[in-house]
Amino acid sequence: MINVYCYSKCSTCRKALKWLEDQKVSHKVIDIKEDHPDEATLREFHKKSGLPLKRFFNTSGMLYREMELSRKLPDMSEDDMYELLASDGMLVKRPLLVTDDAVIPGFKEDTWREATNTART
Repeated sequence: MINVYCYSKCSTCRKALKWLEDQKVSHKVIDIKEDHPDEATLREFHKKSGLPLKRFFNTSGMLYREMELSRKLPDMSEDDMYELLASDGMLVKRPLLVTDDAVIPGFKEDTWREATNTART
């Protein structure tokens, strides 16, 4: 099963969900604000993604800017970053695609196509 963590007011999330529908990819939508991943889940997602942890932060979000995280993140430990990401779903880069084999923060059509190729309905 493919899970997609989204925020309904996010235009990129809406675009990604439309793309999944158009591609006939079976998926479950999870509201990232109301049901965001906890710290253990984020650790699992990060490991599966193979990406730097900083890629999981929503750097264009208001909360990120208000907290001045661009200045603070370089000095934070990974444990602190996980704790921070788990504290508020609005800090997590969205949409967040989670498949059996991949975790992809953000929407890039070609990357999502490759990750969802086996999940067509």
